[in-house]
Amino acid sequence: QVQLVESGGGLVQPGGSLTLSCAASGSIFSIVAMYWYREAPGKQRELVAAISGSSTNYADSVKGRFTISRDNDQNIGYLQMNSLKPEDTAVYYCNFDIWLRLGERRSYWGQGTQVTVSS
Repeated sequence: QVQLVESGGGLVQPGGSLTLSCAASGSIFSIVAMYWYREAPGKQRELVAAISGSSTNYADSVKGRFTISRDNDQNIGYLQMNSLKPEDTAVYYCNFDIWLRLGERRSYWGQGTQVTVSS
Protein backbone atom coordinates (compact mmCIF):
# COMPACT_ATOMS: atom_id res chain seq x y z
CA GLN A 1 0.00 0.00 0.00
CA VAL A 2 1.34 3.42 -0.97
CA GLN A 3 0.58 6.62 0.91
CA LEU A 4 1.32 10.23 0.04
CA VAL A 5 1.53 12.66 2.95
CA GLU A 6 1.60 16.39 2.29
CA SER A 7 2.90 19.14 4.52
CA GLY A 8 3.87 22.79 4.41
CA GLY A 9 0.64 24.65 3.76
CA GLY A 10 -0.50 27.62 5.78
CA LEU A 11 -1.31 31.30 5.83
CA VAL A 12 1.10 33.71 4.17
CA GLN A 13 1.00 37.36 3.21
CA PRO A 14 1.02 38.42 -0.44
CA GLY A 15 4.57 38.36 -1.76
CA GLY A 16 5.56 35.67 0.70
CA SER A 17 6.83 32.14 0.16
CA LEU A 18 5.89 28.61 1.12
CA THR A 19 7.32 25.20 0.34
CA LEU A 20 5.02 22.21 0.08
CA SER A 21 6.29 18.67 0.54
CA CYS A 22 4.77 15.35 -0.47
CA ALA A 23 6.35 12.19 0.89
CA ALA A 24 5.54 8.78 -0.56
CA SER A 25 5.83 5.65 1.52
CA GLY A 26 5.13 1.98 0.92
CA SER A 27 6.21 -0.55 -1.64
CA ILE A 28 7.50 1.59 -4.50
CA PHE A 29 9.58 0.38 -7.42
CA SER A 30 10.02 3.81 -8.97
CA ILE A 31 8.19 7.11 -9.32
CA VAL A 32 7.60 8.06 -12.94
CA ALA A 33 6.30 11.57 -12.45
CA MET A 34 5.11 13.96 -9.78
CA TYR A 35 2.36 16.52 -10.16
CA TRP A 36 0.98 19.35 -8.07
CA TYR A 37 -2.64 20.41 -8.52
CA ARG A 38 -4.72 23.03 -6.77
CA GLU A 39 -8.41 23.54 -6.25
CA ALA A 40 -9.82 26.93 -5.30
CA PRO A 41 -13.39 27.37 -4.00
CA GLY A 42 -15.85 27.25 -6.87
CA LYS A 43 -13.18 26.33 -9.41
CA GLN A 44 -12.04 23.15 -11.08
CA ARG A 45 -8.90 21.41 -9.96
CA GLU A 46 -6.02 22.61 -12.12
CA LEU A 47 -2.54 21.28 -12.81
CA VAL A 48 0.06 23.66 -11.43
CA ALA A 49 3.38 21.89 -12.01
CA ALA A 50 4.81 18.58 -13.15
CA ILE A 51 8.18 16.86 -13.07
CA SER A 52 9.26 13.74 -14.91
CA GLY A 53 12.91 12.86 -14.68
CA SER A 54 14.56 16.26 -14.92
CA SER A 55 11.87 17.75 -17.15
CA THR A 56 9.47 20.26 -15.60
CA ASN A 57 6.33 22.03 -16.73
CA TYR A 58 4.27 24.80 -15.17
CA ALA A 59 0.93 26.46 -15.59
CA ASP A 60 1.29 29.92 -17.10
CA SER A 61 -0.15 31.45 -13.94
CA VAL A 62 2.78 30.24 -11.81
CA LYS A 63 5.71 30.31 -14.23
CA GLY A 64 8.68 32.14 -12.78
CA ARG A 65 7.22 31.99 -9.27
CA PHE A 66 6.85 28.27 -8.47
CA THR A 67 9.51 25.57 -8.68
CA ILE A 68 8.84 21.85 -8.60
CA SER A 69 11.57 19.45 -7.54
CA ARG A 70 12.03 15.89 -6.30
CA ASP A 71 14.26 13.84 -4.05
CA ASN A 72 14.45 10.46 -5.74
CA ASP A 73 16.25 8.79 -2.84
CA GLN A 74 13.59 9.82 -0.31
CA ASN A 75 10.58 9.67 -2.67
CA ILE A 76 9.63 13.24 -1.81
CA GLY A 77 8.29 15.92 -4.07
CA TYR A 78 8.47 19.65 -3.38
CA LEU A 79 6.72 22.75 -4.61
CA GLN A 80 8.54 25.98 -3.79
CA MET A 81 6.14 28.89 -4.10
CA ASN A 82 7.47 32.45 -4.19
CA SER A 83 5.85 35.83 -4.75
CA LEU A 84 2.53 34.40 -3.67
CA LYS A 85 -0.67 36.17 -4.68
CA PRO A 86 -4.18 36.03 -3.21
CA GLU A 87 -5.29 34.15 -6.32
CA ASP A 88 -2.91 31.33 -5.35
CA THR A 89 -5.20 30.55 -2.43
CA ALA A 90 -6.40 26.96 -2.80
CA VAL A 91 -6.08 23.44 -1.52
CA TYR A 92 -2.96 21.96 -3.08
CA TYR A 93 -2.76 18.25 -3.91
CA CYS A 94 0.22 16.15 -4.93
CA ASN A 95 -0.21 13.28 -7.35
CA PHE A 96 2.45 10.68 -8.09
CA ASP A 97 2.56 8.26 -11.01
CA ILE A 98 4.24 5.15 -9.53
CA TRP A 99 5.53 1.80 -10.71
CA LEU A 100 4.71 -0.61 -7.87
CA ARG A 101 6.47 -3.41 -9.74
CA LEU A 102 7.15 -4.20 -13.37
CA GLY A 103 3.81 -4.19 -15.12
CA GLU A 104 1.86 -2.44 -12.35
CA ARG A 105 1.65 1.34 -12.52
CA ARG A 106 -0.79 3.41 -10.45
CA SER A 107 -1.60 6.98 -9.58
CA TYR A 108 -1.83 8.18 -5.98
CA TRP A 109 -3.04 11.40 -4.37
CA GLY A 110 -2.03 13.26 -1.25
CA GLN A 111 -4.59 14.40 1.28
CA GLY A 112 -4.37 18.05 0.27
CA THR A 113 -2.98 21.04 2.14
CA GLN A 114 -4.54 24.48 2.41
CA VAL A 115 -2.58 27.50 1.19
CA THR A 116 -4.09 30.88 2.02
CA VAL A 117 -2.54 34.09 0.75
CA SER A 118 -3.97 37.07 2.57
CA SER A 119 -2.93 40.20 4.39
